[in-house]
Amino acid sequence: MRHVFIIGSRGLPAKYGGFETFVDELVTNQKNKNIKYHVANLSESENHTHYDYNGADVFNIKERNLGGAKVIFYDLDAINYSLKFIKDEEIEKPIFYILGNTIGAFISPVARKIHQIGGLLFVNPDGLEWRRSKWSYPIRKYLKYSERKMVEKADLIIADNQGIDDYLKEEYKPFMSQVIAYGTDIDEVGNVEYDWYQEHDVIADEYYLVVGRFVPENNYETIIKSFMNSNTTKDLVIITNNEGSPYYEYLKESTNFDQDNRINFVGTVYDKDLLKNIRKNAYGYIHGHEVGGTNPGLLEAMWSTSLNLVLDVSFNRNVGSDSVLYWQKDQLSNLIDLTDDLSKYEKSVYGSKSSDIILKDYTWEKIVSQYEELFTDES
Repeated sequence: MRHVFIIGSRGLPAKYGGFETFVDELVTNQKNKNIKYHVANLSESENHTHYDYNGADVFNIKERNLGGAKVIFYDLDAINYSLKFIKDEEIEKPIFYILGNTIGAFISPVARKIHQIGGLLFVNPDGLEWRRSKWSYPIRKYLKYSERKMVEKADLIIADNQGIDDYLKEEYKPFMSQVIAYGTDIDEVGNVEYDWYQEHDVIADEYYLVVGRFVPENNYETIIKSFMNSNTTKDLVIITNNEGSPYYEYLKESTNFDQDNRINFVGTVYDKDLLKNIRKNAYGYIHGHEVGGTNPGLLEAMWSTSLNLVLDVSFNRNVGSDSVLYWQKDQLSNLIDLTDDLSKYEKSVYGSKSSDIILKDYTWEKIVSQYEELFTDES
């Protein structure tokens, strides 16, 4: 039995996205019964209590009230408890799979303890967190340093995008790595009638769609300005957590989008089937994510939306290949005007290509299979 301890997600069942969804899918779709997953769960009260989730052993780690540093201590507490659990249960050759680089500054003694018990340290560096504009300069410096230390100490780096792997190998000394992508849900949704469309004055096939976290590096300003400068008569529907955000007020001042009745901020949508339906009914999807690896939102769009307009960076090209249309920041207005005139057949060709890519490379079944092969490889 190979025991895999997963550290760095907020636990199971998934309530957030990103790493949590990945871990949930990894556990839920498990086929190889020679793997036992142990997953840390961020808890407000209980500490070190265990529960079963689809065969995984989930253990609670109580959240410390330490502000921004609580994430670091959550990971370190989870590792230290796991080391004690491994000793008590006499587990041999465990794998520690750490998601993210947050504890990089403290990884040296952690790696030493893991190796002393015959364990291996695998790290998923996520998507260049230090580049995100939401962090202050000192935090970005810390995250960059943490990234370097994690690469130095890991037995294996698992990147979810070839672009991440290429960047790390160019930036740091040689290391062992493997690229295993993120997956996406390929379950279809029926043609359900939703009140949401009437509530937000949205008409099927008459809108471009943007979905994502409300942060500057997702290029909302460029997308909104470009859309306003285009000649399209379609709407721009923006699904994001903009309520009460200073960034929203900044965008209103910098773009005057409130004077363009095509721009429609509709808040968040947490109903997965409704969101799939909204993606499916969009004329086109605009993806402006500039930082990160294999973005879940892009995968979802490629599966559900025929026409995808995607920011031209290496991470996105590694996913979209020739199934999407790419834009530079000064070209989006023209691209929107061009795509407005595409025929249904031309759109369907792009849709078929993107669906084929998802089915070939990005189903959870394939991703889980790759992880199980890796975790049970004795070499």
